Amino acid sequence: MSAPAGPGGQALRLDAPTPRQPASRGQRRGALALAWTTIAWNSIEAVVAIASGRAADSIALIGFGLNSIVEVGSAVVVVWQFSGADQEREERALRLISLSFFGFAAYVGGRALWDLTSRTEPSESTVGIALAVASIVVMPLLAAAKRRLGRHMGSRTVVADSSQTLLCSYLSVVLLVGLLANATLGWWWADPLAALVIAGLAVREGRSAWRGDTCCETC
Repeated sequence: MSAPAGPGGQALRLDAPTPRQPASRGQRRGALALAWTTIAWNSIEAVVAIASGRAADSIALIGFGLNSIVEVGSAVVVVWQFSGADQEREERALRLISLSFFGFAAYVGGRALWDLTSRTEPSESTVGIALAVASIVVMPLLAAAKRRLGRHMGSRTVVADSSQTLLCSYLSVVLLVGLLANATLGWWWADPLAALVIAGLAVREGRSAWRGDTCCETC
């Protein structure tokens, strides 16, 4: 990361984490605790979402579950990075987070387009609706805690991981709208359309992580 520019130079990035002194042991423990909390929550979320999505033939739910797996992978990267933190390892960690976004988006986007063209109609999913509501409550709190700690530590990896977690909360809203539209109005196309929105958000966040731009513009 380049140093802040002086007068007449480039504008100072106020939204990026600013490295201070090396992270303290307490900060590292906090980052690991948040990462392990993410792993536990999203492992459960992934199982429930994918199982209920397969039962209802809902690509939006399946995509949400796959994103939860990507979220687990992102948190694992944080655990890996802090087992031997250095600049080179942080760069590799950001690349891994980015690639996980792209792989997830490719599958979900392709499947959503197939469901739209083939007019695949999903069933209602009460479990999926409840899961989306729970995620809307939990994910923003977890994302805020990660971002605050990551900025304080000057860790791009932790801030990038917070963007992944915040994305999950956005996806929860999109998922909930799609599931409710299908359940109450019979709009079968709302499910794959929600999945396409999810895939598009994933591509945006993947590009940001690849460039090392850890500030989510909508935060």
